[in-house]
Amino acid sequence: MEIVWFNEKPKDCIVTIAAGNLTLNKPATNFFETAYSVMLGIEKNQKMIVIKPLNKAEAIRHDIPESNKYKITVRSSYSRVANKAFIEEVGNLIGADFNVETKKYKANWQGKEQVLLVDLKEEV
Repeated sequence: MEIVWFNEKPKDCIVTIAAGNLTLNKPATNFFETAYSVMLGIEKNQKMIVIKPLNKAEAIRHDIPESNKYKITVRSSYSRVANKAFIEEVGNLIGADFNVETKKYKANWQGKEQVLLVDLKEEV
């Protein structure tokens, strides 16, 4: 008897952008389980969102301005970052109105830089 055991492929990291917030699915949330807050960035030339988790020690240090840190709500199956101004900026970059539509994008964890890159060119 030759048995090939089923091994489910890892699920993709997906970030959903809606009016006012970014929602990370469970595979993406795994990288943020210990995050106290996050930093949000946009790489305009590559059309990417950059999300960097900050642990509590990093978040309370004073070398990162408070205006650059955003609250992340981490649940068992998703996490969410709310920031309307950031979502509007992303919408302007890619020509989308997230008040009207919700979009999902693939994301990849970059271990060396410890950031999640959301590719705005790769809608799911």
